[in-house]
Amino acid sequence: MAEAYPEFRLRLPGGGPEARGRLLAEKGTNGSQKFVVLAGSPGRPEVVPSFPVRIPSSYRLRQRLIAEDVFVESETWPGWMELVEDVECNSPTAAAEILVGRSANGWLEWKSPDGHPLSDYLDQVWGGPNRTWLVRGSNVSGLDLVRRLWLSEGLVTLQARHLRQGIEQGISKERLRAAVEEDYASTATYNQKVQLVEELHLFLSRMRPGDTVCTISGGRLYLGRIAGGAEQVASEDGRSDLRRPVDWAEQGHPYEDLPEALQQKLSAQHDVIDLTAVRDLVEGLGISDEELIEEAEAADRDPSVELPALTARREPELPVPTEELAADLLVHDADWLREVRDLLCDERQLVLYGPPGTGKTYLALKLAEFLGGGPEQVKLVQFHPSYAYEDFFEGFRPQEDPRTQQVAFRLTAGPLRELADLASREGNHHIPHFLIIDEINRANLAKVFGELYFLLEYRNKSVRLTYSGDDFALPPNLFVIGTMNTADRSIALVDAAMRRRFAFVELSPRAEPTSGLLRRWLLREGRGTEPADLLDALNSRIEDPDFRIGPSYLMKKGVYREGGLERTWRTRILPLLEEHHYGEGVDIEKRYGLAALRESLG
Repeated sequence: MAEAYPEFRLRLPGGGPEARGRLLAEKGTNGSQKFVVLAGSPGRPEVVPSFPVRIPSSYRLRQRLIAEDVFVESETWPGWMELVEDVECNSPTAAAEILVGRSANGWLEWKSPDGHPLSDYLDQVWGGPNRTWLVRGSNVSGLDLVRRLWLSEGLVTLQARHLRQGIEQGISKERLRAAVEEDYASTATYNQKVQLVEELHLFLSRMRPGDTVCTISGGRLYLGRIAGGAEQVASEDGRSDLRRPVDWAEQGHPYEDLPEALQQKLSAQHDVIDLTAVRDLVEGLGISDEELIEEAEAADRDPSVELPALTARREPELPVPTEELAADLLVHDADWLREVRDLLCDERQLVLYGPPGTGKTYLALKLAEFLGGGPEQVKLVQFHPSYAYEDFFEGFRPQEDPRTQQVAFRLTAGPLRELADLASREGNHHIPHFLIIDEINRANLAKVFGELYFLLEYRNKSVRLTYSGDDFALPPNLFVIGTMNTADRSIALVDAAMRRRFAFVELSPRAEPTSGLLRRWLLREGRGTEPADLLDALNSRIEDPDFRIGPSYLMKKGVYREGGLERTWRTRILPLLEEHHYGEGVDIEKRYGLAALRESLG
């Protein structure tokens, strides 16, 4: 059977010599095909710093070969090591790792003389690049199979107690669906059977040797490399009927130390999950930036190309507001802007609240554009009483098919889903994106956010969406800034759920940066201070701070045309106060009119 495979070769880094080996038909105890490295094969004289910790089994084998004078300094290739006899390894990956002194994917790095990877010579259905998977095994009918079976025997398994014998690797989903429908007719619900078909198909037909597999047990994430095909066995307790061999790393990674984006994916409630979207985060676990760079150099990667694992672990960073930004926004002190920036870093959601005319929306937009690097990373939506989840996130909407001219309901993404998809796109993970929700308190927030309300508080979790059924999480680089007009609804009336999910920053005419904003604007525009004096006098007569008037009404060019101040006061400001005092019998003109205020100012 071994003659069916060609001799495979592995080119050592730096344009080094080639190692030679053969894939054996014989399988190890876990079902992986063994691989023999032929005598005379060269190897690197050193290992990368992370090798002893990351791949301890291969490191120990390499050290034993050196101690037994099987792996020695080469006379044929000065500066390299050389095997003086054939060495049998449990898998092609282990065979590659002892030669290159780093983590390796032997299924891809061992190649035939005409350049085809070893994995092409195995019976498998799914092609393309290797993928990363999560398979749960810590609670299989009450038992933790990860510690009891998987890690000790080098396996990953799925429970398939009622599935008929003879289910082979690579089975089509349609055939698998028919088998599950019949075999689980009386033991599973419709939804359970649908999910079972998906998970069995991933395990049997999508996974392939060389793929990375993860599992969670005892608060730790364990990583391994799939080392062979799937097989069906009749396990005694029915908990491990489908099996694949895995080369597991010995040390797990504490769950609480994992990157947030990885925790989001791991929180999805399925037994088999495709983690390829966060593969770079998984591959970089437990390795410093320096070690990643050294491993890349050892693997002959182009040094001018940034490592995906380094890019993936870059956290979104918000730039520090400058004095120039404070001057442009007429904010009294850049430290105030820096505090808002720090709140966003810590909470990722905040609300700017205050009376009308205090510049909440303008400040939110300008600050988001500065922190996000431009308007392309900012999206604005305005809430209103009839706004709903389907408008905000996703829902079915009538759309015309351009070919048939027929109207049908199609699932359509709303502004939050669109921005989240943009923020989570590959290459965007470290770029901050901002959603501005204007008038956030004018909608029924529980109705608008739905299950997303949970994600605002638990950013490291995911939820199953109502319409699409996708597992969704808010990207770590998505920030939310809401604006809230306290004249419409006092902050005291905001429910506790919203208070818990947002930081609140007041913009009020009684305090900076709003109280002196109009004077700073008038100074910059070269105008007199009378409008600021009048506004201060007006607000001193308004007892309720939520109804004081902001400076924005008097920061428009029309105010300073002939008769503009009187016109603005009569048509914009006094109507607000008439509504505030409706039914109280207050003479608005006598109390708040320009003539009365000018008289009080002398």
